[in-house]
Amino acid sequence: MAIITFLSDFGIRDHYVAAVKAAIISRNPGVNVIDISHSIAPGHIGQASFVLGSVFRDFPPGTVHLVAVDDPQKVQSPYIALKIEDHFFVGPDNGLFGLLSNLEHFLVVDIGGPGVGGTFPAKDISAPAAADLSMGKPIAEIGSPLSTFKKMLPRHLRANQNQIIGNVLHIDRYGNLITNIDKKTFDKLTNGKSYFITFGRENSQRINTGYFEVDPGDSFILFNSQGLLEIGIKQGNASKLLGLEYDSNIVINIR
Repeated sequence: MAIITFLSDFGIRDHYVAAVKAAIISRNPGVNVIDISHSIAPGHIGQASFVLGSVFRDFPPGTVHLVAVDDPQKVQSPYIALKIEDHFFVGPDNGLFGLLSNLEHFLVVDIGGPGVGGTFPAKDISAPAAADLSMGKPIAEIGSPLSTFKKMLPRHLRANQNQIIGNVLHIDRYGNLITNIDKKTFDKLTNGKSYFITFGRENSQRINTGYFEVDPGDSFILFNSQGLLEIGIKQGNASKLLGLEYDSNIVINIR
């Protein structure tokens, strides 16, 4: 069965999510539409790229990923469809898709410019294009070819033999802070050395192996299932209690 995933900042209070799904299944009644999230902060491209990048590879090759997250403070983006790592992506050309992978795209096409979709381009532009792709229509036939698409630069680690400086990439619904400090880099640079982790007003010299190792109200630091450093407070909201937010620095000094 064909699959379309759906990621947006629409929330679940209004009819917007249902309207986009209705447009999809009206065109392809047999498609399986799977929600990734509709709780992205309005226009938060960084958060959307992290959430989508964390999960799209778990779906089968050929899956279509419809994204409806754009920055309302900027000029409306043109809408595109493209293929990356054997997956199709449909949505605004606002830089988000360029954050998903370091690999080259296969093909990118323009499926509609600003104004074409009226006030609801996710329904009027993206949904029909996603449905067509899910039915096997070649991507070259759903729009005009483009030579490139907008790419944003991701936050990169700053690291040397004495220090690793990372950033908070995502704050989950529990208030846990997920960073861009990966286990491979951490293990390579620490490698038997002592280290000192600074996050907000707190410091630690210990990496936990699981949430169970700390008592309620205590902070934990561990590498999660994605291999990324995660900081939280058991039964508490680390973002609020530590005063840390998206893009905040996390520093590891190595001795």
